[in-house]
Amino acid sequence: MQQLSTLDVQFLALESDRNYGHVGSVAILDPSTAPGGAVTVEDMRRLLSERLHLIPPFTSRLAEVPLGLDLPFWVRDDHFDIGYHCREIALPPPGSPAQLAEQVARIYSRRLDRSRPLWELYLIHGLAQGRVALLTKVHHAAVDGMSGGEILTLLYDVTPEPRPVDPPPGDGEHESPPGGAEMLARGLVALPRYPVTVASRLSRLLPHIDVVPSLLGMPGTPTVSRALSRARRFVTREEESPIIERPAIRAPRGPYGAKLSPHRIFGFASASLSDVKRVKDHHGVKVNDVVVALVAGAVREHLITHDQLPDGPLVTQIPVSVRTEEERGTFGNQVSIMSVPVPTHIDVPAERLAFAHDVLSSAKDRHNALPAKALRDVTAFIPPALHTRAARVLAQISTVPSVRPLFNLIISNVPGPPMDIYTGGARLEALFPLSIIADGTGLNVTVMSYRDSVDIGITADREQTPDVQTIADGIVRELAVLVATLPAKVRPAARRAAAR
Repeated sequence: MQQLSTLDVQFLALESDRNYGHVGSVAILDPSTAPGGAVTVEDMRRLLSERLHLIPPFTSRLAEVPLGLDLPFWVRDDHFDIGYHCREIALPPPGSPAQLAEQVARIYSRRLDRSRPLWELYLIHGLAQGRVALLTKVHHAAVDGMSGGEILTLLYDVTPEPRPVDPPPGDGEHESPPGGAEMLARGLVALPRYPVTVASRLSRLLPHIDVVPSLLGMPGTPTVSRALSRARRFVTREEESPIIERPAIRAPRGPYGAKLSPHRIFGFASASLSDVKRVKDHHGVKVNDVVVALVAGAVREHLITHDQLPDGPLVTQIPVSVRTEEERGTFGNQVSIMSVPVPTHIDVPAERLAFAHDVLSSAKDRHNALPAKALRDVTAFIPPALHTRAARVLAQISTVPSVRPLFNLIISNVPGPPMDIYTGGARLEALFPLSIIADGTGLNVTVMSYRDSVDIGITADREQTPDVQTIADGIVRELAVLVATLPAKVRPAARRAAAR
């Protein structure tokens, strides 16, 4: 039995009939390496059953505290049914990428059942060339990007032969989940602790309170930061209290900012990780800088096509893992965020890359000035009973035409394994991330590296961005443009030969 954190609960609170709190991925598998040249749902259920004790969120359901007196808990599901969670479907011929994306969108556009463990897995047959797809959905309240990677390592092996897994310890006896009366008693006991918790979090934030607005990307940050810095000096008696200012940027209204429909749509593509690294090395930047510049170029092209390109840059939210080495192997959310401008207003690809490098470097400096758990500490000020209401009020405000959004899109870069991995004996060929969008922020671009590839998954609202695949394709084109501008000796050998 484990209690959710205030940050975990935010992903539950944002859910509605149009907003979903789950994340996931689409894995493309080559079954020719599996026993018998095939992978079946029975194979996946057997593999999962052997490893479920290593993944507590997969056998735990939510237990709410009556009257919202305290945060909910994860408790063991005594009626867990692997058959419900692990399913099998097939595409009609020819099993094209477009058909796969359409089927994934239909499944993803349904909320997870909160009376059960919050995950689903679908084995999808019928893809071209005999490939199969593995679609996963897991609630963000249970995992973040890093702990999702931990689940990846538990479900996959480095050889076609599954590694031996130790059975669960103990005699198989489990404590029964608490009933309503016990949960109510827990909530009543926790009530007096709430002011103490708030005071504890405030004491950690106080030395940095003037830069918290920068973390949240709030408008008017310089003014708020100066006022809070003066308060900090008064309380802490510091002689000097430098202000870390956020650049004077404001997210433009319009792009990807409407109220969401209940329907999702996805764009998938893959690019060369070696090419990304060539661009990175030549320009002296980071991989993340290249990713942001590529996304900016593709989004710019998309907005120009629809005559929606604003004069200034869009603003993106970038999740940052703050999970420590000691916290590896645990689940839940250990993340923070950075809000930065993206160079959609710049026409030249190399200049976009330089801009991305500059703003990300300064954003990291501001972010590093904060305690690692600052975002969690900020959310702790919301009483448990008000989490859902507060989240919905913020969602409503974000779509008011007269209110500027805090950011326009989300960009995330997740490192993956550099070598081949297998599940059920089938070799993983590509892994496309699926993520969350929300009212006012209708575009999420998440990339994951795997072997020598960067796999791109774009989550969008079907009604706002029905042509989202053009953005995914645009990212690949942007990389090709940057590679073409490299000196001949830096370009891949095959492309040098083609150029001659």
